[in-house]
Amino acid sequence: MIRKFIQRVFEKPKNGPVVIPLKKHGIHRESVSSCARKVTSSLQEAGFSAFIVGGAVRDLLLGRKPKDFDVATDADPDQVRAIFRRSRIIGRRFRLVHVMCGAEVIEVSTFRRSHASDENEEEGEGRTDVHGRVLADNVFGNMEEDAQRRDFTVNALFYDPSTEEIWDYHGGYADLRDSRLRMIGDPATRYREDPVRMLRAVRFAAKLGMKLDRKTEAPIETLGELLQHVPEARLFEEMLKLLMSGHSVPCILELRRAGLHHGLLPMLDVILEQPMGERFVMAALRNTDERVAEEKPVSPAFLFASLLWHEVLAAWKSAQEKGERPVPALFDAMDHVLGVQQEKLAIPRRYTATMKEIWSLQPRFLQRSGRRPYLLLEHPRFRAGFDFLVLRCQSGEVDSAVGKWWEDFQAASGEAREGMLLHDEAPKRRRRRRPKAAPAAA
Repeated sequence: MIRKFIQRVFEKPKNGPVVIPLKKHGIHRESVSSCARKVTSSLQEAGFSAFIVGGAVRDLLLGRKPKDFDVATDADPDQVRAIFRRSRIIGRRFRLVHVMCGAEVIEVSTFRRSHASDENEEEGEGRTDVHGRVLADNVFGNMEEDAQRRDFTVNALFYDPSTEEIWDYHGGYADLRDSRLRMIGDPATRYREDPVRMLRAVRFAAKLGMKLDRKTEAPIETLGELLQHVPEARLFEEMLKLLMSGHSVPCILELRRAGLHHGLLPMLDVILEQPMGERFVMAALRNTDERVAEEKPVSPAFLFASLLWHEVLAAWKSAQEKGERPVPALFDAMDHVLGVQQEKLAIPRRYTATMKEIWSLQPRFLQRSGRRPYLLLEHPRFRAGFDFLVLRCQSGEVDSAVGKWWEDFQAASGEAREGMLLHDEAPKRRRRRRPKAAPAAA
């Protein structure tokens, strides 16, 4: 066992990387944040290997500004922690180190490998379930093994700021130039190891404007059902990344084309086949993409409320046709749709509570008489509810005059608002007067 371990650690890599010089790739070290440069140089001065890895290298080559910089090293977490005073070890399944430089945080990971050797499998590492999904992947490795365990070739590039060289083990540099997204290893096996990779393939293809490699795309349609075995919380996290990527419209279209939308958001395939539902969903997604592009805040609750609204609408209508009163029927519809949804996608309670508030406000926007508009303006979720109403108007579900009325009502002065109130929208309820008490006897 010890002999195999030593042989694996010290053996010479079978296939060395292609080292791409600065004059070819054009990425200067100044393109990397000062904090990331400090982390890599400090690790190297301590005698370890250290590289900028993953999406940051990919984005720099594409001429994009990386959202963050990650570092990979052959130092273990305790060794990394000892080098940096402002750092902390996080994670249970696989320990990482967060190194802080002011407000910036650099995530440092130790090189690891996909599958454990036989001796480690006996100890419970590298286990898979009956579908081939990896249940434990917490094994340190070398740089070549770390490149092998990454999903796509374009995400397996290593950049050394000290030499300004890129190390490429799997042809990711050429794939980037050809706008090709290609899986490392056998795609079917990699999807079985982690079905979420199918969603990542769709997200990266849409986000980066790349075409899925034929072999990478081929197994997706037949293996899509494996997503049913992914923990609900992880599936929600990946769907949120996809929908808030700033490219949600092409993501959804690619999701549908690949046949992966079935079962992710229950009945989303039905929604997208309904003219009114599809117009509404696409308007919501375009609105989200625009906000991401403008670096404005985006609410996950608002987005999921938009995606599920037409299911709520259908259930609400059905309940009223069965004789239920409108308000109780709406709340029953909300609970039903969210109950179905939670079986597939674990939307956190902090989001579902806001979603229900946004939905419950919609009937109140049709009440534009008396004191009701004033009370609605004071509601803490008014702005989100109004933005939701605007989407309904844009999709043709609600008369655009309603949205325009509320836009003008918000901007109007006190006297002008009084003149805008509609007095014939609904009959006023007469208050029942209590009978006057009889006069006391003298």
